[in-house]
Amino acid sequence: MEQAYYHDRNKTEALLFDIIRQNSTEKALGWLQEQKEKLGDPVNVQRFNLTFSAIPRFAGRQVIQTEQPLIQLAEGITLFIHGYTLDRLVRLWWLLHLPATDRSLYVKVIEGLFDAADMNELAALYSALPLLAWPDAWIFRTTEGIRSNIGPVQEAVMLHNVYPARHLEEPAWNQLVMKAFFTDKPIHLIAGLDERANSQLAAILTDYAHERWAAGRKVHPLLWRLVGPFITEENFADIQRVWHSEVNTDREAAALACASSTYAPARELLEQSATLKEEIAGQKVTWETIAARIA
Repeated sequence: MEQAYYHDRNKTEALLFDIIRQNSTEKALGWLQEQKEKLGDPVNVQRFNLTFSAIPRFAGRQVIQTEQPLIQLAEGITLFIHGYTLDRLVRLWWLLHLPATDRSLYVKVIEGLFDAADMNELAALYSALPLLAWPDAWIFRTTEGIRSNIGPVQEAVMLHNVYPARHLEEPAWNQLVMKAFFTDKPIHLIAGLDERANSQLAAILTDYAHERWAAGRKVHPLLWRLVGPFITEENFADIQRVWHSEVNTDREAAALACASSTYAPARELLEQSATLKEEIAGQKVTWETIAARIA
């Protein structure tokens, strides 16, 4: 039988509730316990939905405080909750109370939440993708989230979210990365960025760089992170151009791209700067240090 969750639902619920308890009033905790007891068996779907919507009124919207901003759900599956408001965290916890034994009913109820959601509810639902049962059921919803023009929704899908890298086909993944560049998101916070790098994305990004240069606009240095493993004779001139830039972060990006390449001329180019080569080897120059400087 297909497994509904790829994490221990009970353990995850307990972990989330422990953080909720640390950030909530007794009154709010009492209300949550009351809603849990009233859900019934079988679950009253209307009550489940109404509680999901009502959570901010009773739990509050303050930013949570926790010493555990990254929750390990299973091997390779994490939930990053740093900066979450309490209502978003409670909504994730609440979603774990919908029984997943009946796949069709479960998917119908969650889809209904998506359809009726306001901006904050959508952000919570997309943040919850790594938690939801029947993970292959949410691929289309994820592609819809990528196309969204609502900033918090885009961020919930793109940033610190392990679901897209685990489940999207290559064209949809490439669309996510490109949308992140178009909307000026912090690229380095996309989970699975290096693991899902691919030659088609590198080609698309190179064309994008050409368009920006032609328009007299800057090219994001982290773009070359995704081109580096796919440097060829065809795009090497672009790396050389960035290498000779007057901007330090651009030169560092070119050096890091060359360091990740197996293309001989790129490796030889890196040898031209003993300083950059040494700084990369000593982890003084990384994609993270570049991201920090351009933030």
